[in-house]
Amino acid sequence: MDLHAWITQQVDEVERLIEEGEFPPSQDDAVRLRCEADRRILARHCIDPDVTYEPACKGCGTYGDMELSNVDNLNDCPELLDLAHALGLTSEILASLDQPTPPEPKPRDGRRLGLADILATPTITTSDVPAALRGPRWKP
Repeated sequence: MDLHAWITQQVDEVERLIEEGEFPPSQDDAVRLRCEADRRILARHCIDPDVTYEPACKGCGTYGDMELSNVDNLNDCPELLDLAHALGLTSEILASLDQPTPPEPKPRDGRRLGLADILATPTITTSDVPAALRGPRWKP
């Protein structure tokens, strides 16, 4: 279980306590709103599916010309760490959490996953080269 899953589990538990009537009615509306706000933050700060080489945080964005991730590992996301702190995260719990894994790249066109899919570059073919540019030993 990574940090995102741990926070989700904690919010689920608070919502279960609300349903069982564990909170006084005067606090019920505020606790429900806090859970909704936490879920919105969790929806924004999740693993970026466009970054397949590291479990980057989508909500923290990118920087630079190459659009590198601001946060390379979802467990290091400052927003999630702040949420987790409010839910009782300790350094021992954080140390025991799993590191998130990057999303698997998906093959294009239903074929087997190849190096081009992993590197996310389009396949280069020579069949589109005009005849005038083909040499005497041309092999398509």
